Amino acid sequence: MRKSVKEGQTVSPETISLSVKGPGIQRMVLVDLPGVISTVTAGMAVDTKETIFSISKAYMQNPNAIILCIQDGSVDAERSIVTDLVSQMDPQGKRTIFVLTKVDLAEKNLASPSRIQQIVEGKLFPMKALGYFAVVTGKGSSNESIDSIKDYEEDFFQNSRLLRDGMLKAHQVTTKNLSLAVSDCFWKMVRESVEQQADAFKASRFNLETEWKNNYPRLRELDRNELYEKAKNEILDEVISLSQVTPKHWESILQKKLWERVSTHVIENIYLPAAQTMNSGTFNTTVDIKLKQWTDKQLPHKALEVAWETLQEEFARFMAEYKGKDQDDIFDKLKEAVKDESIKRHKWNERAMDSLRVIQHNALEDRSITDKPQWDAAIQFMEETLQSRLKDTDSVIADMVGPDWKQRWLSWKNRTPEQHIRNETKNELERLLKLHEDHTAYLANDEVTTVRKNLEARGVEVDPVLIKDTWHQLYRHSELECNDVVLFWRIQRMLAITANTLRQQLTNTEVRRLEKNVKEVLEDFGEDTEKKVQLITGRRVQLAEDLTAICGGTTDMLRLDLAQTHDSHTRTVITVITESEVMALPPRLTSFSVFAVDWKKHD
Repeated sequence: MRKSVKEGQTVSPETISLSVKGPGIQRMVLVDLPGVISTVTAGMAVDTKETIFSISKAYMQNPNAIILCIQDGSVDAERSIVTDLVSQMDPQGKRTIFVLTKVDLAEKNLASPSRIQQIVEGKLFPMKALGYFAVVTGKGSSNESIDSIKDYEEDFFQNSRLLRDGMLKAHQVTTKNLSLAVSDCFWKMVRESVEQQADAFKASRFNLETEWKNNYPRLRELDRNELYEKAKNEILDEVISLSQVTPKHWESILQKKLWERVSTHVIENIYLPAAQTMNSGTFNTTVDIKLKQWTDKQLPHKALEVAWETLQEEFARFMAEYKGKDQDDIFDKLKEAVKDESIKRHKWNERAMDSLRVIQHNALEDRSITDKPQWDAAIQFMEETLQSRLKDTDSVIADMVGPDWKQRWLSWKNRTPEQHIRNETKNELERLLKLHEDHTAYLANDEVTTVRKNLEARGVEVDPVLIKDTWHQLYRHSELECNDVVLFWRIQRMLAITANTLRQQLTNTEVRRLEKNVKEVLEDFGEDTEKKVQLITGRRVQLAEDLTAICGGTTDMLRLDLAQTHDSHTRTVITVITESEVMALPPRLTSFSVFAVDWKKHD
């Protein structure tokens, strides 16, 4: 105690705590406050009186605290100021019990015993209390045992003329009766508190249930954990659906996406350079060299990129488009997070790249078209590809030269100065192509100079780079009519075989590994409370959580009521409780028989 008091102080607000545990010991907290003083004596800090008042008020103003107002019966009661403090903290006396101690000394020293009667009847002090008690706590010797103190107290009151003459009533004396009064006061406060909480819970629950019925009349009240389990099942169903995608669908989208990814390279870097040659031998040699370089360095990587992107897109599509009978948009945020985290954790197996490269080499080296349907399919593929490229080239040229005479007259559109220059350059280059139909893909420097001088003669200043750029587009337009069916058949066959190989890797390996990732992510999210709060949000969720909390509060009050009933030892109660509440019963609840009932079988 001395160590807890700072230098220069007399009392300290720090608590010295002592816990006592054992069988038969009641659950309670007893706070022994420093005695309230009226004056500061020598040796005390000047603020001792105010400090004691402050400490006492802090504990007394707690509405759940029972105030034992202790008055020393061996001194003049009028000198005490503790009653004034108590009356301030509990004016109605709803949680105050007055205790007069050392009654044996009071009886011996006081000339008028009626003085003790006035005190115990609450007539001497201007304060209210639930009860007034007179006790004797021993003879003042530190060597006395508890049993000897009890015996002394009982002997005193049995022989006291205060009790014999009716000045004190039997229920107002002894520490035993005092403890029973404290217990009754405690349980009365508990009962009132429980009733108040019950009323508050009922009102809150009514408001929450009304809001739920008005806003979500067809939905069950599922809290965040229940919603997560429901979402988890939906996501697992969607992942299973991914494994049921048909091989035809996989190969179709893989082949389409792969061609979209590599078509520009095939046309610009393989087909057009080879098409500029003058004979088939040189064409085939150029094609073979460029195809091998492409397959060695780029094609397998591109194919695996396409396969991985396709798997992600299909996974995302199933997550977004899945429509079950219990589909709930409240899961959208969670599903998006599960999808992103699963893809993030997925490591694509690239060990199959070498075998894929060999398969693609073999497919591109085969030039033997075995039947007419294959030939027709190759022609159609080539025509579609080249027509698409022609359309793109026409669009580029149209942007370069601007609106033609019809658009200018009918739509009131004009060419920009740059478009005018490009249009004049285009016309000059078209005359050159008509004079030399077998012109090579490259424009010689002297031809560039000739074109530039011809344009200058007509008042058009043009840059040599612009001439070459315009020539490139015009030459592409004229040469795209080249009809090499075999090359496009080789490309088409490679696309089909690659799509088939990638589909096998997807269905046999990658889809299953992605399913495993999804399950792991769901397990991790399920154990992360913060993650669930972050991903499953909205008023509906909060409303269900509040309803669950209200039900939990009702359960807590039920347990309090059980404890109260047990403590009183005066009533027999049959209370229906749930299985989880059976496990929470007080260990000393010996006066109860607990019956477990399956309410699903017994209405």
